[in-house]
Amino acid sequence: MHTDRAHDHDPTDRAHDLRHHGDVEVRDDGAQLIDLAVNVRADTPPAWLRERIAGSLTGLAAYPDGRAARAAVAARHGLLVERVLLTAGAAEAFVLLARALKVRQPVVVHPQFTEPEAALRDAGHTVERVLLREADGFRLGPGAVRAVPEDADLVVIGNPTNPTSVLHPAAVIARLARPGRTLVVDEAFIDAVPGERESLAGRTDVPGLVVLRSLTKTWGLAGLRIGYVLAAPETIAELERAQPLWPVSSPALAAAEACMEPRALAEAAHAAHRIAADRAHLVAGLTEFAPDGLRVMEPAEGPFVLVRVPNAVAVRRHLRDLGFAVRRGDTFPGLGEAWLRLAVRDRATVNRFLQALDQAVTLAGR
Repeated sequence: MHTDRAHDHDPTDRAHDLRHHGDVEVRDDGAQLIDLAVNVRADTPPAWLRERIAGSLTGLAAYPDGRAARAAVAARHGLLVERVLLTAGAAEAFVLLARALKVRQPVVVHPQFTEPEAALRDAGHTVERVLLREADGFRLGPGAVRAVPEDADLVVIGNPTNPTSVLHPAAVIARLARPGRTLVVDEAFIDAVPGERESLAGRTDVPGLVVLRSLTKTWGLAGLRIGYVLAAPETIAELERAQPLWPVSSPALAAAEACMEPRALAEAAHAAHRIAADRAHLVAGLTEFAPDGLRVMEPAEGPFVLVRVPNAVAVRRHLRDLGFAVRRGDTFPGLGEAWLRLAVRDRATVNRFLQALDQAVTLAGR
């Protein structure tokens, strides 16, 4: 493992567009493409959730009241309401953490979702990177834990990590915790893991732990913006003071409350098992391209898969011509142009994608 200290004028920084996200692939001329670039579950939100959201529209004249949704989140995780903060998606939480906490030496473990580092930089912080290695399967091992400076007072890691799809053991992540350090674990995709294995949500014994959750991925609510933070009451209070008044809309609050109900949790658990089966089908198909030099990062545990493929830039371009959008990997620190991230879709879509990939690889090799 090694560290890469990030500076505003470091050429390494300019090579990574931290504000590039998968939705860019399906905007404008990509709007008609089959989307394997965005990690939002297909065919969502379900009808019952749309109805609950629509039902909230009759109350839009009143200011949002988040108490019921906050209590529902707290109950779902077995926590006091003082340990819960509702946010306009996990992205707002990253901004709040960067601006509200008194941070001197933040560290981000990469490759991972780039918004935490971008938010820290925008808040004027110099960010140090710990880069996980491909040779280690991008897993957080003892070497990476040791690579985090002891005086780092903020450490950010994703679990399962976007874009690598690695699910780190909770016990290993907990080793990053220190008195006086804030340990931020982005669990935006953990509800796509059967049984939410290795989740730290609900834990109160890990010092400085902050867990971020998103409801936009599993429930298809990216346009509504809803997520939440789980942390010690004093941390929640600091973040809440940095929020504007009424930061979460009434429809988003209605969605949050609905998604905490037993029926919703059961549906999410069922979806996680289906995603796992569909991912296994995708990975099996991708391994057929091994003779072409394609490598799948395994084991994948999230609703997406990371692959390294020769001529990836050309492959991605040909896939677009063939009707498929995939996520480029070169905007993630620790990766490069050879990497692509593929969202898990249903078997029929995956089969069509694999056929297109076969053509794209052939065209790119000419």
